[in-house]
Amino acid sequence: MFDQLGERKYLSRNERTAFLDAVLKSPLPAEKAFCLTLFFTGCRISEALRLSVSSVDFEERYLVFRTLKQRRHPKHRAIFIPPALLEMLKRQTQGKKAHERVFPFSRSTGWRIVKKYMTIANLSGSKACPKALRHTYAISYLLEKTPITTVKKWLGHENLKNTAIYLDIVNEEEYNEAQKIWPDMRD
Repeated sequence: MFDQLGERKYLSRNERTAFLDAVLKSPLPAEKAFCLTLFFTGCRISEALRLSVSSVDFEERYLVFRTLKQRRHPKHRAIFIPPALLEMLKRQTQGKKAHERVFPFSRSTGWRIVKKYMTIANLSGSKACPKALRHTYAISYLLEKTPITTVKKWLGHENLKNTAIYLDIVNEEEYNEAQKIWPDMRD
Protein backbone atom coordinates (compact mmCIF):
# COMPACT_ATOMS: atom_id res chain seq x y z
CA MET A 1 0.00 0.00 0.00
CA PHE A 2 2.85 2.31 -0.88
CA ASP A 3 3.51 4.30 -4.03
CA GLN A 4 6.75 4.22 -6.04
CA LEU A 5 8.33 6.75 -3.68
CA GLY A 6 7.42 4.75 -0.57
CA GLU A 7 4.57 7.02 0.51
CA ARG A 8 1.46 5.47 2.06
CA LYS A 9 -1.59 5.31 -0.19
CA TYR A 10 -4.03 5.23 2.74
CA LEU A 11 -4.83 7.44 5.71
CA SER A 12 -3.69 6.70 9.25
CA ARG A 13 -6.25 6.83 12.05
CA ASN A 14 -5.34 10.47 12.83
CA GLU A 15 -5.41 11.48 9.16
CA ARG A 16 -8.77 9.77 8.74
CA THR A 17 -10.12 11.77 11.68
CA ALA A 18 -8.66 15.00 10.28
CA PHE A 19 -10.34 14.41 6.90
CA LEU A 20 -13.67 13.57 8.53
CA ASP A 21 -13.49 16.70 10.70
CA ALA A 22 -12.72 18.88 7.66
CA VAL A 23 -15.69 17.43 5.75
CA LEU A 24 -18.11 17.71 8.67
CA LYS A 25 -17.33 21.43 8.98
CA SER A 26 -18.28 22.07 5.37
CA PRO A 27 -21.24 24.40 4.82
CA LEU A 28 -21.83 22.79 1.39
CA PRO A 29 -24.33 19.90 1.71
CA ALA A 30 -23.63 18.23 -1.65
CA GLU A 31 -19.87 18.23 -1.12
CA LYS A 32 -20.26 16.95 2.43
CA ALA A 33 -22.61 14.12 1.37
CA PHE A 34 -20.32 13.19 -1.53
CA CYS A 35 -17.16 12.99 0.59
CA LEU A 36 -18.95 11.06 3.32
CA THR A 37 -20.33 8.62 0.76
CA LEU A 38 -16.77 7.83 -0.34
CA PHE A 39 -15.55 7.75 3.27
CA PHE A 40 -18.24 5.42 4.62
CA THR A 41 -18.63 3.05 1.66
CA GLY A 42 -15.20 2.61 0.11
CA CYS A 43 -16.75 3.03 -3.32
CA ARG A 44 -14.84 4.25 -6.33
CA ILE A 45 -15.38 7.90 -7.22
CA SER A 46 -17.12 6.91 -10.47
CA GLU A 47 -19.44 4.57 -8.56
CA ALA A 48 -20.48 7.38 -6.21
CA LEU A 49 -21.10 9.73 -9.12
CA ARG A 50 -23.24 7.10 -10.81
CA LEU A 51 -25.58 6.73 -7.81
CA SER A 52 -29.17 7.52 -8.66
CA VAL A 53 -31.99 8.32 -6.26
CA SER A 54 -33.24 4.74 -6.67
CA SER A 55 -29.82 3.49 -5.49
CA VAL A 56 -30.54 4.81 -2.00
CA ASP A 57 -32.65 2.49 0.14
CA PHE A 58 -33.85 4.80 2.89
CA GLU A 59 -35.83 2.12 4.67
CA GLU A 60 -33.09 -0.52 4.79
CA ARG A 61 -30.33 2.12 5.25
CA TYR A 62 -27.95 1.19 2.44
CA LEU A 63 -26.66 2.32 -0.94
CA VAL A 64 -26.58 0.03 -3.96
CA PHE A 65 -23.50 0.40 -6.15
CA ARG A 66 -22.99 -1.08 -9.57
CA THR A 67 -19.44 -2.43 -9.59
CA LEU A 68 -17.92 -0.64 -12.55
CA LYS A 69 -14.78 -2.77 -12.85
CA GLN A 70 -16.87 -5.78 -13.89
CA ARG A 71 -18.42 -4.44 -17.09
CA ARG A 72 -19.03 -7.80 -18.78
CA HIS A 73 -20.95 -9.21 -15.84
CA PRO A 74 -22.22 -6.19 -13.91
CA LYS A 75 -22.71 -6.84 -10.22
CA HIS A 76 -24.41 -4.76 -7.59
CA ARG A 77 -23.48 -4.50 -3.96
CA ALA A 78 -25.27 -2.98 -1.00
CA ILE A 79 -23.31 -1.02 1.59
CA PHE A 80 -24.93 0.07 4.86
CA ILE A 81 -24.37 3.69 5.82
CA PRO A 82 -24.62 5.65 9.07
CA PRO A 83 -27.95 7.35 9.89
CA ALA A 84 -26.43 10.85 9.62
CA LEU A 85 -25.28 10.20 6.05
CA LEU A 86 -28.67 8.71 5.21
CA GLU A 87 -30.32 11.95 6.37
CA MET A 88 -27.91 14.03 4.27
CA LEU A 89 -28.73 11.92 1.23
CA LYS A 90 -32.44 12.27 1.94
CA ARG A 91 -32.07 16.06 1.76
CA GLN A 92 -29.77 15.77 -1.29
CA THR A 93 -32.33 13.70 -3.22
CA GLN A 94 -35.45 15.57 -2.17
CA GLY A 95 -37.55 16.48 -5.19
CA LYS A 96 -35.47 14.38 -7.60
CA LYS A 97 -36.85 11.56 -9.73
CA ALA A 98 -35.72 7.94 -9.18
CA HIS A 99 -33.45 7.93 -12.26
CA GLU A 100 -31.71 11.24 -11.44
CA ARG A 101 -28.16 11.23 -10.11
CA VAL A 102 -27.59 11.99 -6.44
CA PHE A 103 -24.42 13.98 -7.17
CA PRO A 104 -24.80 16.09 -10.32
CA PHE A 105 -21.16 16.88 -10.93
CA SER A 106 -18.39 15.47 -13.12
CA ARG A 107 -15.62 13.11 -12.13
CA SER A 108 -13.03 15.90 -12.23
CA THR A 109 -15.22 18.09 -10.00
CA GLY A 110 -15.68 15.18 -7.59
CA TRP A 111 -11.93 14.66 -7.52
CA ARG A 112 -11.33 18.37 -6.81
CA ILE A 113 -13.90 18.30 -3.99
CA VAL A 114 -12.14 15.45 -2.22
CA LYS A 115 -8.75 17.07 -2.80
CA LYS A 116 -10.07 20.32 -1.27
CA TYR A 117 -10.99 18.60 2.00
CA MET A 118 -7.73 16.65 2.03
CA THR A 119 -5.92 19.99 1.81
CA ILE A 120 -8.06 21.50 4.59
CA ALA A 121 -7.10 18.45 6.70
CA ASN A 122 -3.40 19.17 5.94
CA LEU A 123 -3.01 15.94 3.98
CA SER A 124 -0.74 15.72 0.96
CA GLY A 125 1.03 13.25 -1.31
CA SER A 126 -0.33 9.92 -2.54
CA LYS A 127 -2.76 9.61 0.34
CA ALA A 128 -4.54 12.92 -0.43
CA CYS A 129 -6.89 11.69 -3.16
CA PRO A 130 -10.24 9.88 -3.53
CA LYS A 131 -8.62 6.46 -4.00
CA ALA A 132 -6.99 6.82 -0.57
CA LEU A 133 -10.48 6.83 0.95
CA ARG A 134 -11.14 3.45 -0.67
CA HIS A 135 -7.82 2.08 0.59
CA THR A 136 -8.48 3.50 4.05
CA TYR A 137 -11.97 1.99 4.15
CA ALA A 138 -10.64 -1.49 3.38
CA ILE A 139 -7.72 -1.26 5.77
CA SER A 140 -9.87 0.11 8.61
CA TYR A 141 -12.23 -2.86 8.41
CA LEU A 142 -9.43 -5.40 8.08
CA LEU A 143 -7.73 -3.94 11.18
CA GLU A 144 -11.00 -4.40 13.04
CA LYS A 145 -10.88 -8.10 12.10
CA THR A 146 -13.73 -7.95 9.59
CA PRO A 147 -13.48 -11.13 7.51
CA ILE A 148 -11.56 -10.50 4.30
CA THR A 149 -14.40 -12.11 2.33
CA THR A 150 -16.80 -9.47 3.67
CA VAL A 151 -14.41 -6.65 2.76
CA LYS A 152 -14.03 -8.24 -0.70
CA LYS A 153 -17.80 -8.12 -1.14
CA TRP A 154 -18.07 -4.51 0.07
CA LEU A 155 -15.31 -3.36 -2.29
CA GLY A 156 -16.87 -5.19 -5.22
CA HIS A 157 -13.77 -7.27 -5.91
CA GLU A 158 -14.20 -10.35 -8.05
CA ASN A 159 -10.97 -11.95 -6.82
CA LEU A 160 -9.79 -12.30 -3.22
CA LYS A 161 -6.22 -11.55 -4.39
CA ASN A 162 -7.30 -7.96 -5.10
CA THR A 163 -8.57 -7.56 -1.54
CA ALA A 164 -5.49 -9.23 -0.02
CA ILE A 165 -3.39 -6.29 -1.28
CA TYR A 166 -4.89 -4.27 1.58
CA LEU A 167 -3.27 -6.59 4.12
CA ASP A 168 0.15 -5.13 3.24
CA ILE A 169 0.09 -2.22 5.67
CA VAL A 170 2.08 -0.75 8.51
CA ASN A 171 0.04 -0.36 11.65
CA GLU A 172 0.02 -0.33 15.43
CA GLU A 173 -0.24 -4.13 15.69
CA GLU A 174 2.84 -4.53 13.55
CA TYR A 175 4.69 -2.04 15.76
CA ASN A 176 3.63 -3.94 18.90
CA GLU A 177 4.92 -7.21 17.43
CA ALA A 178 8.24 -5.61 16.45
CA GLN A 179 8.88 -4.09 19.88
CA LYS A 180 8.55 -7.48 21.60
CA ILE A 181 12.14 -8.36 20.68
CA TRP A 182 13.70 -4.95 21.24
CA PRO A 183 16.09 -4.92 24.18
CA ASP A 184 15.47 -2.55 27.07
CA MET A 185 17.77 0.42 26.44
CA ARG A 186 16.96 2.61 29.44
CA ASP A 187 19.86 4.28 31.22
